[in-house]
Amino acid sequence: MAKFAVTPANEAQRDAWTGGAFPDVERVRPGLWSIPVPIPINPLRYVLVYALELPDGVAIIDAGWNTDEAYDALVAGLGVAGYAITDVKGVLVTHMHPDHYGLAGRVREASGAWIALHPADARLLRERYDDEAVHSLVERERALLLRCGVPPETLDELAGASMRIRHVVSMARPDRLVEDDEDLGLPGWDLKAVWTPGHSPGHLCFVSPARRLLFSGDHVLARITPMVAVHPQLGPNPLADYLDSLAAVRKLEVDEVLPAHEYRFLELAERVDHVMAHHDERLAEIEQVVGAHDGVDCWRVATGLTWSRPWETIPPYMRRSANNETLAHLVWLEARGRVVREPGEPDLWRPA
Repeated sequence: MAKFAVTPANEAQRDAWTGGAFPDVERVRPGLWSIPVPIPINPLRYVLVYALELPDGVAIIDAGWNTDEAYDALVAGLGVAGYAITDVKGVLVTHMHPDHYGLAGRVREASGAWIALHPADARLLRERYDDEAVHSLVERERALLLRCGVPPETLDELAGASMRIRHVVSMARPDRLVEDDEDLGLPGWDLKAVWTPGHSPGHLCFVSPARRLLFSGDHVLARITPMVAVHPQLGPNPLADYLDSLAAVRKLEVDEVLPAHEYRFLELAERVDHVMAHHDERLAEIEQVVGAHDGVDCWRVATGLTWSRPWETIPPYMRRSANNETLAHLVWLEARGRVVREPGEPDLWRPA
């Protein structure tokens, strides 16, 4: 697929991303700041936290991982904007993943801020992050991977791959549950929630119609596509949810997209079209691989696809993501009658 380059809203921010650097704290426009918060041991490098000025302080969109480095960067970034961490009145979390939700509890402890999250993500927090509950989630992931045909020698390592980053999350129940199309009630802001499931069940974007801005979280990014994968905590067809959510945000009339990673950009509809075309190509590639076998498991399909690097160089935790993303595409094809599944250990996939 031909590459489509969005127009960066700030070339210096784009250059920092493409050059492997850390962008500056930036006053995006009056009353709005962008604060990069580092993500350790992760190719995304940072999450962009947005601070929205209020009459009595700020609300932030996302927070970062719960590490001292991330917390110090958030405090310093707020300082550049003229605020202290104690001035934070609310934390709007786009979704439950550690780089967005992990630091929210620590911010609340320091400031008394409320934490807002969609209920579909809120109800999954205990199983994902509570020490007493997480082991059942690992076992469910192991069962899923077994049905995918993951080799026995790597099964346990892949099933528990997420355990190594649980320490970067401060378990914190949300104070507010935010539904689709809900007005956030922030003084001076006409901010509304847009429910965009797919990357997570409760992923939220936030739109300001008056300012023509979309805070897109991980839903729409400038260059890469978010992981949309089958997972024990997700719905039966997450790719269908994601593509429907893309179609919904494409209709929004905005001039600028403010994502949680990479850099801000201008062309929402064109970027959505490009992401949809990417998934169409991926679906076609997977159908081709399935058609070349008389019954093939998901793991073998994943190893036969084109990735950004050779399969043998992909770390184990990323192989799990690749497998589960492949499964999401297989499930989408199955729902449309283009492939069929023969249940077993592993499940085998064939052309319809």
